[in-house]
Amino acid sequence: MTMDRSFPASPPVIIGATGGSGTRVVARMVRRLGVFIGANLNESEDTAELFEFYDRWINRFVLRDIAPLCLEEERLLRRDFSECIRRHHGGNSSASDFWGWKEPRSIYLLPLFFSIWPEMKFIHVIRDGRDMAFSANQNQPRKHGGAVLRDLAQVSPQVRAARLWARVNLDAVGFCREHLQGRYLVVRFEDICAEPRQWCAEIARFLGVDHPDLDACASEVTPPQSIGRWRNEEPSMLSLITEATRQALTAFGYESVPAHPLHHVH
Repeated sequence: MTMDRSFPASPPVIIGATGGSGTRVVARMVRRLGVFIGANLNESEDTAELFEFYDRWINRFVLRDIAPLCLEEERLLRRDFSECIRRHHGGNSSASDFWGWKEPRSIYLLPLFFSIWPEMKFIHVIRDGRDMAFSANQNQPRKHGGAVLRDLAQVSPQVRAARLWARVNLDAVGFCREHLQGRYLVVRFEDICAEPRQWCAEIARFLGVDHPDLDACASEVTPPQSIGRWRNEEPSMLSLITEATRQALTAFGYESVPAHPLHHVH
């Protein structure tokens, strides 16, 4: 796939994650820092213009390694995406080049976005995979677990969610480290909640925002009581979850390893 003129020339700021990771807070912070993230948003700050596109194309795109997209599919994919972005970007009444979007499932389509905007920036939001396994938000495992995991083993929904969390986040790290050097930021939700002002400053630096209003930005952060909910779960299930996520937990600093090993990769 090559760049074309069907898309805005200025590269976007994209926020993605596995569902329930805290992207809503990050989207509000980014908007406070002056980034247009859309006019047609739901209560989670997701751009509604991309919902159906993601439903139609994520699984097909994820499976392209075993069934490559034919030329007609590529054409339809790009035309469909171009129309969604036209509606989304058209809501930017200021016509600012400082734009982007938040939809957690963007994390599945990073190679597509990179093919269109090689200078794009990606904010990768992470939340402890053990918390994620016990989240009520299981839309991504339900919609995309089969395409990503390709595993017919009969496991509990919690273990399946944990496996998806680990796979998707590690795959995103691998892609971004190879292709988005200097334009990729890992943000742990727990860290934002603990030090909101510091992380507002970090995100502002990443975006290149001068003189940000850090107090206004930090005011968007309200830590939920659900942080660390995994600690109250049944030990045998928690053991299965921990085993399914061990590599990713370690990579993102959630076990007895040096703090924040993947932070500041930009």
